[in-house]
Amino acid sequence: MNLRHLSIALLTLLTAGPAFVACDEDSNIGESLVEDQVAVTVDSSFTVSARCVADRSVPARTLSQLFGRIDVEGYGHLSSDVVTQFMPASTLDTTGVTVNDIDSLKLILNIASGDFIGDSIAPMGLEVYRLNKLLPSPIYSDFDPKGYYDASAPIGSTIYTLSTLGMPDSLATLYRGDKSVIVDLPVSLGKEMFSAYMADQQLFATPTAFTDKVFKGLYIRNSFGSGRLTRVSQTTINMYYHKKTVNDAGRDTVINKTGYYFAVTPEIITNNIIDYNIAPAISRRIADGEKLVVAPAGYNVELSFPGREIVAAYRAGKGDLSVVNTLSFTLPVEELEGHEGLVPPPYLLMVKTSEKAEFFAQSKLPDNKTSFYATYDSTNKRYVFSGMRQYILDLIDAKEISDKDTDFTLCAINVTTEQSNNYYNPTPTITGITPYGAGPVAVKFLFDKAKIYFTYSTQKLNI
Repeated sequence: MNLRHLSIALLTLLTAGPAFVACDEDSNIGESLVEDQVAVTVDSSFTVSARCVADRSVPARTLSQLFGRIDVEGYGHLSSDVVTQFMPASTLDTTGVTVNDIDSLKLILNIASGDFIGDSIAPMGLEVYRLNKLLPSPIYSDFDPKGYYDASAPIGSTIYTLSTLGMPDSLATLYRGDKSVIVDLPVSLGKEMFSAYMADQQLFATPTAFTDKVFKGLYIRNSFGSGRLTRVSQTTINMYYHKKTVNDAGRDTVINKTGYYFAVTPEIITNNIIDYNIAPAISRRIADGEKLVVAPAGYNVELSFPGREIVAAYRAGKGDLSVVNTLSFTLPVEELEGHEGLVPPPYLLMVKTSEKAEFFAQSKLPDNKTSFYATYDSTNKRYVFSGMRQYILDLIDAKEISDKDTDFTLCAINVTTEQSNNYYNPTPTITGITPYGAGPVAVKFLFDKAKIYFTYSTQKLNI
């Protein structure tokens, strides 16, 4: 190991804190290199400029389908319909079953307990239409379904609430958990699907073949009602049929069966069609220069991160040897108080503006180089983007720094995690990042109070 490499190693250990202890307090080994020569600099003098940008076209990257219409004071009017394809089961039950044994077909929208915004007892209506054309890919929240279905020919409809009000106590107890909105579909559609499977099972082998040749999907729209947005966690089409078989006594018998054959899964296209009419109050605040993130399909914030200034400060202050320790960005916020149900986004993504579209299109995860995420700290009313060290190291090593390196976008997101299998130290692992689409959220950023903390250590060689 040469002198410079030895010094870097010693510098790193020294700046790590008390964990570095000499074997012999009287030892003079390395004294000429490190004695009283290490300085730690914490620079928080940097500022950030920002502006609001409209984000009315959000890519479809969620399995949580949103239905309904709602007005939120100070936010505006938000409504959502859905277009979706379905993943088929690769195998259907055909033993003792013919096409004439198909009894019914139902669309099942499963809703987790309490997973709605607004009035649980408001009656809402849904109409279901069969798609007659393949959905485009990619697809966005401002997708216009006109021309993809026959508006004069709905294949199902229902009226629903999410309340147990008026139910007998025995039934109300059963419905305190998850609920389902059920729509009867034509039995002829079920027979058509079963016949297609009997004719060519390969049509059910892949979602592409099934969507292209058998069933292109559904358009599900709000037919009437307002006052509630409902999040659907799972969408399936169930086939109900009777099956001829022989019981244990050797007698012919008929069994009623349910085939869970068609579902919304990550492999197919599903899209919330968002219609958001922004409240005048929001528009006025943005016109007055306030920096707000409003979602879904509302506003993002674009910011210029002071990457050049940080690199310049580092180069001006570094010694013979220097080590970058940390870089973090703390962004205080102001909640839009007085508007019931309007809360800050639970998570924010900070991604290079030039790479935002690619980030969502390719289902990327934050890499702490070009993209970062933060959880809302409701106690301190702030978001903290930490772990930005590699980002600034890359800028230091770059031959030149362009606007693409320093221009970022802040947007509301959903974060999906899985718990690790480590029994002693279970930690969540991020498995998915999608644009936020679970209901109205908004927050104001206080960039004048934002803090960037840049910490680095320097050493002068005493040779």
